[in-house]
Amino acid sequence: MTTSEFDSVRPPEPAGGRRRRRDGRHRRRPGQAGADGSREMPMVPDAEFTSYYGRPVVKPAPWGHDIAAYLFLGGVAGGSALLAAGGQLTGQDTLRRNCRLAAISAVGVGAVALVHDLGRPERFLNMLRTIKLTSPMSLGSWILSAFSAGAGVAAAAEVDRMTGERLPLGPLRGALRAVEGPAGLEAAAFAPALAVYTAVLLADTSTPTWNAARDELPFVFVSSASLASSGLAMITTPVAETAPARRLAVLGVIGDLAATQVMRRRMDPVAAEPLHDGRAGAMLRLSEALAVAGGIGALLGGRRRGVAVASGLALVAASALTRFGVFEAGIASAKDPRYTIEPQKRRLAARRAAGITDDSITTAG
Repeated sequence: MTTSEFDSVRPPEPAGGRRRRRDGRHRRRPGQAGADGSREMPMVPDAEFTSYYGRPVVKPAPWGHDIAAYLFLGGVAGGSALLAAGGQLTGQDTLRRNCRLAAISAVGVGAVALVHDLGRPERFLNMLRTIKLTSPMSLGSWILSAFSAGAGVAAAAEVDRMTGERLPLGPLRGALRAVEGPAGLEAAAFAPALAVYTAVLLADTSTPTWNAARDELPFVFVSSASLASSGLAMITTPVAETAPARRLAVLGVIGDLAATQVMRRRMDPVAAEPLHDGRAGAMLRLSEALAVAGGIGALLGGRRRGVAVASGLALVAASALTRFGVFEAGIASAKDPRYTIEPQKRRLAARRAAGITDDSITTAG
């Protein structure tokens, strides 16, 4: 008698064995059709699908750490522009100057990182040829350009004042003085969009962890931008003018902790695993600890220069770790097919349990 690897899935033979007909062939009993292997049998066990040879189901985003740095610097720039506008409207000249310079520096370095990841500068210019309202990348390119224009004009006015009006502006100096205020406010108007559109960009991909966090990730990024910009202002500005930055820091810490916890609870537990495990999980845990430490320092000791600087450094580091941690978690989730398939199967089972069996997602049982 020969055996095969399929013997384990065949049904057991009835007691007493099989009867042979006089011609030497087996006689099938009623209900035993196909038991001898001559016909296809509906006795295949449920397959536990993962992916083809364990390969990723979705293609990981082709982004390197240049994009992670851009995510962080965009938040710094957006928050700094808002603080600069606050300093402009309240007459806090040092806060206004430092935040304007921080905004243009951050957005400039971030743009360099973005272009470096794109490979060729003309690719960024090509994205400005049209506006596609359904594309976060297209809208983000225009937001970045509009913000940079206003921030650049405001920063140029500050540099001209710092150098004793030695920039070779000639008759343009008067025009610069006239438009620097509106330019600073224009940058502040685009600042929230600059700080948050990168979260929408990540969530709009098929990357499991980013997509699963699509509802809460914008709030996490806005809070993270508040931490970075307020922390940087506390480092660079005398404590006499950092009251707005300290208040923003405390609000940012509260928002960051709350948004992160809500995001983790609402996400599919499997899709949320990369936010807890590995290098990304370590980054995010350290980010929370630094955010709490920086917020306490800003609230209780922000009037002391040493405490303000230490708190500011903690807040900036917390913001950077949040952005890099979320980025790393998404890349890790795309490489493992489990993070794609298990949430899909759970959603499918939930829809069937709710009686939804006639749409394009489910099939009638």
